Amino acid sequence: MLLVGRTLLGLYFIVPGITKITGFEGMVQYMSAHGVPFVQPLLIFTIILQLACGASLVAGRRTQLMAFVLAGLTLVISLYMHDFWSMEEGLQRAHEMQNFIKNMAIMAGLLYVAGVTPARKA
Repeated sequence: MLLVGRTLLGLYFIVPGITKITGFEGMVQYMSAHGVPFVQPLLIFTIILQLACGASLVAGRRTQLMAFVLAGLTLVISLYMHDFWSMEEGLQRAHEMQNFIKNMAIMAGLLYVAGVTPARKA
C-alpha cells in the first residue's frame, strides 16, 4: 500500500511538472497574475522540484526527505495560487477553497509518508 500511495503522490507532482514545461508561458502569466515574485526562476525551480522529487518518491529514493520537500512546496504553492481568502464570495472563491483544502490533504499525505518512512542510517 505504501508503494501505491508513494506512486500516486509522486505522479501528482510529475504530471504537473511536465505540463508546466509544455505550457511554460501560460504558467508565467498565471503566476504573475497571482503576484508571485521572480516568476521565471521560481517556475523553473518548481518544475525541477516536482519532477525530481516526484520521481524520487515513486522510486522510493530518499523518500522521507522528498516527501517533506514536496509538502513544503505544496504549502507555498497553495498560499500563493489558491488564495481564496482574498476573493469575493462566488464560484471562483469556492473553487480556490476546494483546491486549497485538497492541497492541504495532499500535504498531509506527504507528511504521513515522511513520518512512517524509516530514516536510513548513514
